[in-house]
This record gives sequence, structure tokens and C-alpha cells, in this order.
Amino acid sequence: MNPIPLFKTAVLAATLALSGGMTLAGTYNISVDKIRIDTGTFKKNGIGYNRSQTPTVLRFKEGEQVTINVKNNLRESTSIHWHGLVLPFRQDGVPGISFNGIKPGETFTYQFPIEQAGTYWFHSHSGFQEPDGAYGAIVIEPKGGETVRADRDYVVQLTDKHPHSGDRIFRNLKMSADYYNRSQRTLEDLVRDSREDGFKQALQNRAMWGKMRMMPTDIEDVQGFEPLINGMSTDQNWTGLFKPGEKVRLRLINSSAMTYFDVRIPGLKMTVVQADGNDVKPVTVDELRISVAETYDVIVQPREAKAYGIIAESMGRTAMVRGSLSPKQGYAGLIPRMRPQPLLTMADMGGMMDGMSMDMGGMDHSGMTMSSQGTTMPEGMDHSQMDMSGSMEGMDHSKMDMSDDMESMDHSNMDMSGGTQAMDHSKMDMSGSTQTMDHSKMDMSGGKKAMDHSQMAMPGMNHSARDSKIGEFYAPGSGLIPSAANGGKFLSYNDLKAARPLYRDRPATRTIELRLTGNMERYIWSINGKKLEDADPIRLKYGERVRFKFVNETMMSHPMHLHGMWTILDTGKGKWDPIKHTVSIAPGTTVYTETEVDATGQWAFHCHLSYHAEAGMFRKVIVEGGPS
Repeated sequence: MNPIPLFKTAVLAATLALSGGMTLAGTYNISVDKIRIDTGTFKKNGIGYNRSQTPTVLRFKEGEQVTINVKNNLRESTSIHWHGLVLPFRQDGVPGISFNGIKPGETFTYQFPIEQAGTYWFHSHSGFQEPDGAYGAIVIEPKGGETVRADRDYVVQLTDKHPHSGDRIFRNLKMSADYYNRSQRTLEDLVRDSREDGFKQALQNRAMWGKMRMMPTDIEDVQGFEPLINGMSTDQNWTGLFKPGEKVRLRLINSSAMTYFDVRIPGLKMTVVQADGNDVKPVTVDELRISVAETYDVIVQPREAKAYGIIAESMGRTAMVRGSLSPKQGYAGLIPRMRPQPLLTMADMGGMMDGMSMDMGGMDHSGMTMSSQGTTMPEGMDHSQMDMSGSMEGMDHSKMDMSDDMESMDHSNMDMSGGTQAMDHSKMDMSGSTQTMDHSKMDMSGGKKAMDHSQMAMPGMNHSARDSKIGEFYAPGSGLIPSAANGGKFLSYNDLKAARPLYRDRPATRTIELRLTGNMERYIWSINGKKLEDADPIRLKYGERVRFKFVNETMMSHPMHLHGMWTILDTGKGKWDPIKHTVSIAPGTTVYTETEVDATGQWAFHCHLSYHAEAGMFRKVIVEGGPS
């Protein structure tokens, strides 16, 4: 890692503040440069800070007033966003929201106070410069020193470096969402599935995935990348030194463009002491999943004089990187065999029935509600011989009452191949029993414009993301539920408990629902069905406490990041709920967070998967009122 003394232009100095007290002040220089990146398996042109592919580490002190001069040596505009830092919005570094960006050849000076401690990171918020290499780490020393002391302290910054540039990757994804999927299902997979589930069931499953233009392997949009630790591949072997018995703090940062990592150190327990820069009650685990943009601090204590591997395996099991903790340079930890690839399940389908890539243009199930009891279809509903092949324009079910028993109602062979324009179920009440409603063979291949189920209530029938229980961060039966490689403890959000409450626990003033939506086939990602350019800003009032309800109606995980304000993740612990800046929303789940609106100005709010944000899963937040 590039340590701070290499580019700090002024030694940290104590200067007399206007108040008569002492304030730390430091000046730092960062250059943004075109660089050559060498992963050991391929070389490419990219972007880096201070002319290096090794991430720069900024080391601040809590209470410091920092001045950071950023010189743009590129032929295009750039920016730096200080991910997770609480600062004036004009210093947040998002072009078009907080400032105009840094033009080629210019030097822009950021100035802001450091009002927190912990592990954070920084990156460009311009185009695809971040996936092209423009990222670094931030370590902020607490005023009184670390609560949990360690003998050694290392940043472990993960990324997913791809041979293609970010611009090229995005163009290819727009051309074909499966362009980088190297895990396509094969005839061999069908044979294996038939042995396990029976041939008929295997074919039905294939047909259902095909209807959605999806595959159970669609866990990672982009494959074929080389994972790096601190800019180094497995062969290059980043190494942190230790003496047996020492406590080592590892500051894990996931600065990937698109990749979640499962991290473990075989032979060592990890004690998690910090999440997203905020101290948590220590919890000891064998493995953890770090979503894009998250940070975790862990303490390990190797007692033997041997090398241990720091293993980061992609969530989709398509790539892995190994770094090492070693008593001396030149030693390397063992490289385990990569585990089998997980497969998405029908539980992860969540909101896919909303018409995302289902060739059901205009058919809207977006507000359809179901029971939180699961994802199975209700029993006995038979429409198998129902013929709806004729024109259905103007067919209005808006006041239709189907609240009585609906057992034995079967749609399995229902033919809706004709026009169904303007078929409106918007106020249709189906709140009665709907056990086993079967649409498995329903043909809806014809025109279906404006078929609206947006308010239809059908308890038990899951056509959108299920209303998860508090503290339920994967859909029951999800193929993404993690397990430790050694069968031990895998970290869950439920394990995180704030070491010190940051805010008084109080009821939220209102709830804002954010449906995470998209069309995988067209590679469009959105919030509440609208891309950034088509949506109004989210308006908050200074001083209020807002509850966000995230409903993931897609089959992808989305790490959601709100700039400028903390996110309190609701795990049911009240004032002890963990405080984060990024929260992962798994497929088919509903997750609640709360935010104390304590920062005036304009802020970004987006999925931190680079190509999802660019495709539209992004919002501007405007905080009204408060101090100028």
C-alpha cells in the first residue's frame, strides 16, 4: 500500500484554532494518473492514484482538519468521493450533485473536518474510473486510540480487476446481459438435475427460468476478472508480517466494481470489531461476506510461525484471491480449492414476476402483496381449460371480489395468447383462501399491454419480493445463504451490535419505500421502476428520522449506499442496531433501515454495483432546512 508519508506535503501539525484550542491540520496531495496495471495474468491500461496500481492509504486523526489537493493528470474530468465520511455536501465529490468535477489539468482542493474514526475508502465518482483503478483506503485514528488494540495493523483492500475497461464492459452488458456469464447451464447440468429432481421437474424449472430470460447462475453480472488484494493477485501474493502470538488488525475493504467476496483465513478465527467504520461488540467468526463498498475490521492472532492464507472467494465462486499473513517475506499461505458454484432458487425469484425480462410488457404486479409465509403458490386453484385467447381490451376487474374460498382454482393451461390490453386488476380483492393457485402452464405469449395487477392482494401468492421478517436478510431457501467452509460460524448482519449508540432511539416520522427493480435482459436497473433521469429527487427534512423500506424485486443482490448520513440497519436491537454506510439487499427480501437526517444539502443514494448505478439504480436526495 502507498503509505501517507509518500505524498503528504505537510507533516501533521498542531495549529492554534480560533477558539483558542489546538486543532490538528494536515495537507495531502493526490494525483490522478493513467497507469499500466499488471495483475500477473494480464496487463491493461487503467487509472490510479499517485501513479501506482497499489491503493493509496490516507491516514487521518479524528478531529483533524484536512486539506487534500487532487491534481487531475487525465484527459477527462475526474472526482473523488470520500466513501462513508461525514462532511459538508460540497466536499462529497459527486459531479452533478455536490460539485462540477475536476477538469483535465486542474487541481481541486477538498477541505473538511474529520469527525469520526475507523476504516473507510475513497474512489472516483466519474464514469467508470473506479472499476478502472481509481480507489484508495482511509484509516482514521480515534482520539483515545483504538478500543481494541492490536500489535500490527494492515489494510486489506479487495477489488475485481477485469481485462476490459469499464466503458467496454457496460457496452457489452447493454448489448447482452449474459455477455460475461461463463457459467451458462449445459445439457450435462440438465442430466444431473433430472437425476436429482426427475426429468419433468427439471424441464419445468428450465422453462420457468427461460420465461424470465434468466439462469440460476446469474449471481455475478461480470465474470472473467482477476481478484486483487492491495493491487496484487494470488501469484503476486500480498503479505502482512507478524510474530507468533501478536494480535493483527486487518481492515477489510471491498472496493470492487461488482463482486461480493466471502473472506476466511483457514486455521484462524476472526473477531469482527468494526463494521463500516463503526465499532461493534466483538463477535468471533470463521468466515464473513463483504458486499461491494462495505468495510470490516477483524482481529486475528496467529500463534504458529507459519504462513496463513487470507482467502477471498467471489460469492458466485468464479474467482478467488489469496494473500498471506507470514512470519517472514517469501512465505505464502495455502490456496484451497474453490467451492462449488451456488445456484439461485425460486426463493430468490422474489419480484421477478413483475415482468422483469418475462416478455410480459406492461403487465404490472409491482404492488401485489403476498403473505410473508413463503414463496409457494396457493393450493388447488385450477384454470386449466380457461380460454382467454380473444381480445380483452377494457376488461376491468378493479372491483371484483374474490374474497371467498378459492381452493381448486387452476390456471395451469390457461391460454391468454390473444390481446389483453387494458386488463385492469388494480383493485381486485383476492384476500380469501388461495391455496395452491397454479399458473405453471399458463400461456401469456400474446399482447398483454397495460395488464395492471398493481394493487392486487393475494396472500400466499408470491409475485414480488416477500415481506421479510426483521432480521431476515436472505429469503428462506435462497441459494445465496452462506455457510463457512469449515462448518463453523459465518457472520450475519444479525451478529452486529453497535458498541455505542450514535443516536437516541426514537420512532421514525415516516417510511419511504424503495423498490429495487430492473430488466436483466435489457440491462436496465432502477428504483420504483424509474431510472435516475426519469425520477424526482427524494426530499427529506432536516431533523426528521426516516425509515427506508427496501424491497428487492430482482434476482441480484444490491449494496445500497446513502451519501452524507448514517444508515441504521434494523436488526430488531433498537438503540444497539448497527450503524452502516452500505447495506446489502439480497434477492427476494425486504430490509428496513433508518436515517437521522442531520446533514443539509444534496446527496447521492445508489446501488454500489458500478454498472447498476450507471444503468439507473440511483437517486438524488435533497435535505431541506437545517443550518446553511
